[in-house]
Amino acid sequence: MKINIIRFTQDKLLELTKKRFSKSYITKYILPIIDKIIHSKDNKFLISGSQGVGKSTLSILLKIVIEKNYKKKVMLLSIDNYYLSKAKRLKLAKKVHPLLITRGVPGTHNIKKLYQDINRFNKQKFPISIPHFDKIKDDVTAKKIKISNAKILLLEGWCCGSLPIKTKYLYKNINQLESNYDQNKVWRKYYNSMLKNEYKKVFSMFNKKIYMQPPSFKYIIEWRSLQENNNANKSNSKNLMNIDMLKRFIQHYEKITKWMMKTMPDKVNLLIKIDKNQKIKRLIENNKLKKF
Repeated sequence: MKINIIRFTQDKLLELTKKRFSKSYITKYILPIIDKIIHSKDNKFLISGSQGVGKSTLSILLKIVIEKNYKKKVMLLSIDNYYLSKAKRLKLAKKVHPLLITRGVPGTHNIKKLYQDINRFNKQKFPISIPHFDKIKDDVTAKKIKISNAKILLLEGWCCGSLPIKTKYLYKNINQLESNYDQNKVWRKYYNSMLKNEYKKVFSMFNKKIYMQPPSFKYIIEWRSLQENNNANKSNSKNLMNIDMLKRFIQHYEKITKWMMKTMPDKVNLLIKIDKNQKIKRLIENNKLKKF
C-alpha cells in the first residue's frame, strides 16, 4: 500500500511541477504531512507561505493523494479566489487609499464570503459555491466552483494565519512603495486593522496551521518571476507583468511576508522549511502547541 502511495504521489508531483522527485524525498517530506492530516483529530488545516514558495502545489497534491488513497473528500480553498473584483477594489481605493486597487493585502478579499463558506463546511451544509478569480485578467469571473461534499478542509494563501504587525515595524518604511505612496500610513493601518479583526476571525477557525518558510525574501522575486513566465506560456494576455512591474507588485506584499517569516515559525503546528530551489529541506513540528 505504502509503495503504491509513494509511486502515485511521485507521478502527481511530476504532473504538477514538471519535475521528478525521488521516492526518498516523497517518503521523507510529503508522506509525513499527509499522515499528520489523515490521523489528526481536527479536520481543518491552514497552509500559508510566501508567493512562489509552493503552497498551492502542495495543497493540490495533498487533496489528490488523500482523495485517491484514503477515500476522504477534501475541500481546497485558496484565499486568492476570494479577491474582490476590480470594480470593488476601485471603490475601496477611492474611499480608503489608492494602493488598495492592487490585490493582495488584507482588505482586498471578500473575507465575509470566505467566513461563510468555512462556516457552511463546519455545519456540513452542501453544496458550497466557491468564487473564481482570474489573475491574468485581475478580476472575478462568472465561473463558480461547486463543492458537493467534503470531510477535510484545506485553506491556502500567502497571508493566512498572519498576526497583526507591531506598530514600530508597521510604520517603518521598507521599500519605495511605502515611502512614496503611503507617507501617512493610511494603507498599512487599514490592512493591519483588517488582520486584527476580520481576518483573525477567519484564521481562528483553524486549529492546525502549516507554514512554508522561504530561505530569504530575495528568492520570492525570482520565484514569482517564474510564475509570470509560466502564465505567459499559457496566455497571450497583455496584462502580464515585466520584471519592473513585478518588483513593484511584490512591494505590496513585502512587509507582511517579512513579518510572517519572522513570527510564524513559533506560531504554527508544522513548519516546512524551503530551500532556494523550492524544495522542502526540513519539517519541524512545534512541540509547544497541540500536536496533530
